Amino acid sequence: MGGMHTWLWGIRYPTMMDGLVPLASLPTQIAGRNRMIRRMMMDSIRSDPERGLTAALQLLFMMTSSPLAQQAAAPTRDEADRFIREWMADHLARTDANDFLYQLDASRDYDPAPALERIEAPLLAIDSADDLVNPPELGLMERLMPRVRGGRYVLLPTTEATRGHGTYSLPAIWEPHLRAFLRDLGLPS
Repeated sequence: MGGMHTWLWGIRYPTMMDGLVPLASLPTQIAGRNRMIRRMMMDSIRSDPERGLTAALQLLFMMTSSPLAQQAAAPTRDEADRFIREWMADHLARTDANDFLYQLDASRDYDPAPALERIEAPLLAIDSADDLVNPPELGLMERLMPRVRGGRYVLLPTTEATRGHGTYSLPAIWEPHLRAFLRDLGLPS
């Protein structure tokens, strides 16, 4: 939720930052398929915490991964079965149902869109074209970014290196854009 917090900080503390870089985050309320999937995950956990957590993690995996990365990691049936078994076992072992439920529901009142004009710091929003959580085909960034003075949006193309929503955790992919942004701000890059 760091990207979401970046938008909120830009609105709430407009003169506190030299620059803002929200990654994999839209500056509008969680709605559409994103909210629907969050609702299904929360309902599953609430109705049966043990099995519901399994279902919620399965949905999380599909929403936050990338088809190219999944195919590369598991190019055969047996490798795919092994991969998802291991991923699920790892995540079930380290995910608390109540904590995950809280994480999913924490965004229920997130909506910086009404106040985007308050942002004064230069802003660079970066997302990946294979991000199913914030799908670019919705056109939300193109509609909202003109309201952010000094705002710029970079949509990274889908490649074998991107990881859907998880691309935010791979700085080597978006680092060139960040370095250019920092240089433009006169900050060390």
